[in-house]
Amino acid sequence: MIGRLTGQLLEKHPPLIVIDVHGVGYELETSMNTLVALPAAGETISLYTHLTIRDDAHLLYGFTREHERALFRALIKVNGVGPKLALAILSGMDEDAFMRCVRDDDSKALTRLPGVGKKTAERLIIEMRDRFPEWENASDATLPLEAATAQGQRDSVADAEAALISLGYKPAESAKMLSGLDPKQPAEALIKAALTQRLSS
Repeated sequence: MIGRLTGQLLEKHPPLIVIDVHGVGYELETSMNTLVALPAAGETISLYTHLTIRDDAHLLYGFTREHERALFRALIKVNGVGPKLALAILSGMDEDAFMRCVRDDDSKALTRLPGVGKKTAERLIIEMRDRFPEWENASDATLPLEAATAQGQRDSVADAEAALISLGYKPAESAKMLSGLDPKQPAEALIKAALTQRLSS
């Protein structure tokens, strides 16, 4: 099991990143909350990781906070929730917001996330309430990261739109979510703003 990686951040293609660890490039998928916290390419980063092994692929997921990884691991144990949906949930809200939804039986807030219908939201509330002890008290350590730097406007918007589509939003919906936002922002900031705006609407 690969539990943590430290190396040079080579590429950011939301939601994918590539880290060079002693000459080996590791491709990881991340939540948007983690992606927003990453520095510019070329910087050294350290991430908590989760490895999923399938017949056709070995997939790595990266997180700046151990608490977020613990919640990810709890989510993928819920019936009908795979890694892709778990990342979409963690991209749309942080751990505290998710905890409030579960404790307040707020299925409506959960259904604003892509791929989460009414039945899935209700299942998440029921099953995650029982799983809180598994991750609620996990260390909330955050590995040191620097602030992200801006990219080209066109690339930022395109990358942000591609990331939203990968999370389950339709192309037209993704474009609408990004309209009105400042295109001078880096892709990570655009994604975060779009998700925040979508969930608060």
